[in-house]
This record gives sequence, structure tokens and C-alpha cells, in this order.
Amino acid sequence: MTEGPNVSPTPRISTTTMINPLLPAGVASAESFGDPAGLTALPAEESIIGRAVEKRRKEFITARSCARVALGELGIDPVPIMRGEKDMPLWPDGIVGSITHTNGYRAAIVAHGLAVRSLGIDAEPHEPLPDGVLDLTSIAEERDVLASRPEGLHWDRLLFCAKETTYKAWFPLTRRWLGFEDAHITFEQSGELDGGGAHGTFSSRILIDPAAADGGPPLLELPGRWLIARGFITTTIALR
Repeated sequence: MTEGPNVSPTPRISTTTMINPLLPAGVASAESFGDPAGLTALPAEESIIGRAVEKRRKEFITARSCARVALGELGIDPVPIMRGEKDMPLWPDGIVGSITHTNGYRAAIVAHGLAVRSLGIDAEPHEPLPDGVLDLTSIAEERDVLASRPEGLHWDRLLFCAKETTYKAWFPLTRRWLGFEDAHITFEQSGELDGGGAHGTFSSRILIDPAAADGGPPLLELPGRWLIARGFITTTIALR
């Protein structure tokens, strides 16, 4: 599977998303394969990106715009999405969500907190990790399994993506750092998509104190889903 990104020549934000198959009922999403013209940050958000380079500004503005479109699907009026501890997006009261952006793709997922406890999403190009990165972002047990996986899918990048998603779902509930070595990812099943691509599930077993700061159940294991389509890897966690 070596398909390249299928990028729209006229980027736009859509709620009919590539990632819909990864999301349970009650989770809204929006995405864009590029930066649509005419988007602007809300005034309050300028304090975050006022000095950012143009590329970073565009990524931020499009990703935040995706988040506002997704919030609109839940009936939430447009609001600034500020940045909290460890760069965590700050959502309206009663809302959970997650944002991702990579070259050629931006997306956001949101849900009511009464329906979903926490969300995480990450996207990466479907390409191998740079040399040396896998050793820094995985544990030996994961590397042993990846070495036995069939060719055609960049499992190293998929593993990295799943680790990032795990952290994004973990941090809002714990307010604690989670290193790459602190979660053990296993890929449980996979299959081919009609028309090309692949999808599957994964499980992220937490290797450090799993206590949650919100008083909820400990985060022993976080179930996730992954998708490879249009040249991108996308991973999500929707924790009930």
C-alpha cells in the first residue's frame, strides 16, 4: 500500500469525513485536506499564534476552524479554542475533543462529555518514520511485533500515531505526562477497505499509575481504531 495523499485542489472544511468509520455515535468530526482561503483566527486566539510563522498560522487556523465546524454539529456556537496546560485545547464546558494537523490534513473530533469521557486523534503521512525515531518512541516488545508484520503498511508510523493519540486521550483525564515508553500498543485486528486502504483496531495498555484526576475509573487500557486512506494514517480513541 503505497498510495500518495489525494489532496483536494480546492481545500474546504467538511463534516463528511474520511475518519467517520473510526468514530462511535455521538462524536462529531470535521476535516480539511489543506487550508481553505479566507479563514481567520478568532481575536482571542491571536494571543496563541500572533508570532507564528505563516505555515504554522494556517495549520492552526484551519484546525481550529475544523473544531468549530464540528462543535456546530453538536449545536455549539463558534467560540475561541484556547490553549491549556501542555498545549491541550480548551473546550466549552461539557465538551471533550481533540485536534490534529499534519502536512495536507487537519481534523477535529468533539463530543458531549456525558456521552464520551475523553477523545484523542492523530494523523500522519503514510510513510516510514525517519531513521532512529522508532527506537526512541517504542518499547522492545512493540518493535519485536512490528518486525514480524507484513510489508506494504508502515507499521512504525502507525505505532507512533497510536502513541500520540493515547497521550491526547490520557492527559485531559490525568494532567500527567505519558512518555512513549509508558504505554504498550498492540494491534488487534485489521482488514482492507473497499477501494484501497486499510483499517483496524489497537489497544493501548498503560504501564504507569493509571489513576485519573477526574475521579473516574483508572485508565488501565485505552481502545482505539486506525485507518489508512488517501495517503494518511489516522488513529482515534473515544473513551466511554
